[in-house]
Amino acid sequence: MTPRYSSFTQWFREGPFATYVRTVKSPGGFLNLMETAMPAVDMSDPAVPEIVLHYDVIGGFGINADLGAGRFSATSRPGDFLLTAPNFTNSVRVDSYHQIRSLAFPVAYWRQFFEDTADRTHSLDFGVLHRGTFTSPTIRSAQRQLWRLCDEEGAPSRLLAQAAGCEILAELCRLAGSPLASARGGLAPWAERRCLELMRERLSDDISLDELAAEARLSPFHFARMFKQSLGVPPRVYLTRLRVEKACELLEHTDIPVTEIALEVGYSSNQVLARVFLKHMRLSPSDYRRAVHDPVRSIALQ
Repeated sequence: MTPRYSSFTQWFREGPFATYVRTVKSPGGFLNLMETAMPAVDMSDPAVPEIVLHYDVIGGFGINADLGAGRFSATSRPGDFLLTAPNFTNSVRVDSYHQIRSLAFPVAYWRQFFEDTADRTHSLDFGVLHRGTFTSPTIRSAQRQLWRLCDEEGAPSRLLAQAAGCEILAELCRLAGSPLASARGGLAPWAERRCLELMRERLSDDISLDELAAEARLSPFHFARMFKQSLGVPPRVYLTRLRVEKACELLEHTDIPVTEIALEVGYSSNQVLARVFLKHMRLSPSDYRRAVHDPVRSIALQ
């Protein structure tokens, strides 16, 4: 009897292709990320309650498959996407070596994000997108940034995963011909003020998009888009900015060890803080502290 799997990630980790899994990153049940590298293979994935978006890293393989909307054949190119329908036993044949990054969206969780949008009953079934390869600069950019931030910060935070998921699903809706209603303007001044206060108060927490949206009395989908209209960047980017600013303040005005500063601003270790800090400030936290405490000596040593 074929075992039942609760997720695509579980299937790959515990099923016959476990040896081909390179990386798994999961924030706890609402966006699972996995990278695999496999030879030519004939496989039939069991039905799982997720929609799974596959990104082709290197291209060049032929595929014959039924992902939920009828059988098709195609040759994949680098950057192409494949989308599997939820609760559907996929039939897939790949004819050569391939490297894939997969994002799995549990239907039970993400369906709630469609509340207060144009289509409250959206099933996360995207019709024609399940039949063939497709491209999307918007989704490609979002998933690349998501993986890059995961490499920098470890397992993605709830805010990072939820915001990226909203962006990707909204674009899938548009590509499938059922775009979500546009957000009307940015956040109200009171909502913007309260959300920023909450982000500052809880820098050390794994704050979620749901919590911020609730403060603004909006659905997560609408909140994410209205926040970007008001602040110019997505919530996850703004949170990183606040964390770096707070780290700079603590490095400048206290003698707190870097490890403690990392925890205070929401990072799991001083190594993670160092990667983020180096990217945004072009200095390590320790070098930044030395520079602000003794700028003359810092310049002389350069």
